[in-house]
Amino acid sequence: MKFTRWSLIACALALPGAAQERTDYGLIHQIKEEAFERSEVMDHARALTDRYGPRLTASPEFDEAADWAMAKMKSFGLANVKKESWGPFGRTWALKHFSVEMLEPRYSRIDAIPLAWSSPIGKPVTGELVIAPFRTTPNDEKKTAEDFEKYKAEWRGKLRGKIVLYNRPKVSSLGANPNLRRYTDQELANLAKAPDPQRKIRITLDDVKVPEDQQEAREYLATLPADIRNELGERARAAGDERDKFFANEGVLAMLVEDDRSHEGMVFAEAGGTRKAADHLVVPKFKITEEHYNRIARLLDHKDAVRVQVDLEAQVGDRDVNSYNIVAELPGGAKKDEIVMIGAHFDSWHGGTGATDNAAGSAVMMEVMRILTAVRPKLDRTVRIALWSGEEQGLLGSKAYVKEHFGDAKIGFTQEQARLAAYFNLDNGSGKIRGVYLQENDAARPFFERAFAPFRDMGVTTLSLRNTGGTDHLSFNDVGLPGFQFIQDPLDYMTITHHSTMDTYDHLIPADLMQASAVIASVVVQAANAPEMLPRKPVAQNKSGQGSGN
Repeated sequence: MKFTRWSLIACALALPGAAQERTDYGLIHQIKEEAFERSEVMDHARALTDRYGPRLTASPEFDEAADWAMAKMKSFGLANVKKESWGPFGRTWALKHFSVEMLEPRYSRIDAIPLAWSSPIGKPVTGELVIAPFRTTPNDEKKTAEDFEKYKAEWRGKLRGKIVLYNRPKVSSLGANPNLRRYTDQELANLAKAPDPQRKIRITLDDVKVPEDQQEAREYLATLPADIRNELGERARAAGDERDKFFANEGVLAMLVEDDRSHEGMVFAEAGGTRKAADHLVVPKFKITEEHYNRIARLLDHKDAVRVQVDLEAQVGDRDVNSYNIVAELPGGAKKDEIVMIGAHFDSWHGGTGATDNAAGSAVMMEVMRILTAVRPKLDRTVRIALWSGEEQGLLGSKAYVKEHFGDAKIGFTQEQARLAAYFNLDNGSGKIRGVYLQENDAARPFFERAFAPFRDMGVTTLSLRNTGGTDHLSFNDVGLPGFQFIQDPLDYMTITHHSTMDTYDHLIPADLMQASAVIASVVVQAANAPEMLPRKPVAQNKSGQGSGN
């Protein structure tokens, strides 16, 4: 077909969006060069882990890490570097010293970690051990409450001065899954398939059936509306508080707990109970490996005398305090009032140094801002980074930020809400980026197809319409804002590092974090300069009438 000069002009006028959204491969080459040849991402990660980790929200370690990150971002030349307070969060808790040791029938050091907000012990204590297991189910809180009433009747008056083994002994299926893996082509193809169109959109709590497997449960919960997720969380907390009060009132000295994941020297530890200053601290709880837990249980089962000594020193506040998010900006130009946000949660649990969860994401997002200040591309929109606190306790920092800046369906939306172009989140370990979860926002697909095109040779190929959950993009999605979480290779995140004593710098992969920095910096530039902000999906209404972004 022969094209005249006028027909070419007509084609160009008919497709203005395509002409305006042409990818600047020269700029992306500069971004790649800065990300791979002059990377500082591992320097950021080393400081956040080796020097300042772990970073439990409202702890002195978190504060020191935040001050370092702010100074670092100021050195990049970022503007408006500040702490944005939210709260109240709860009381401070910082681990200072602990030990769990078997004294009889033989001395043995026990692989253990205290659970956060456990009550400190004034001096080492030794008590008789009792196996008093109670295992809850996530699917039926009414049945759980009834079962616990029977449990209390059975054990009331029998636990004073005792150290309680809280679970039934069990052995995991060792080696069932590889410790470290990358997504296969088939797995990525499955992620790219559309969700089941027959699944329920409007559900009640009676419909919820949470899988027992932790990873499956995490993925399932991400598909639920915000009001259902919040209600499940409140029920679980209320049930846990009730159980903790019983053990405190019964005068239990300490509790030993194990789970399906703590084995082969790895201990996975989170919170022991309430962090509210108005509540009594929970009985000292220690998560221990199943091998050591099962040894103690077998000895007791065979009537062998067992003595275990426990000690716990922690710095505990006497009042609820606020926490804060760390925020900084790279000001835009022609559309400077519109914002492209990137973020990662800054806080961690206290067993390891919070490397893959989530110094990796924080270091990458800081590196993205460094790359942008080094390359200095034209940015129409302002780029804002937020490093969140309180994520591990329920996305608290990002929820507070979204409510303050953007509002919600209950209190109404702010003018700033209309100016958020997009939010991009990173929180799934150290693996390289393979794509993005669209969170059922099909209209965002064309943007990511263009944004990822320069990185297809690095394995960035997958656009999944599915929701994924468990991290801060949900705070944006739940109020209808376009929030996205990147797909990353799993590596050893769920098998070894997630919330464990092994979550250290040594499990970070430099090449993968460099790749993630390059990909996100490129995505951010394209979002900042796109003719339009990323499309939004309508806020869904569940049966309760409360809005959710799922």
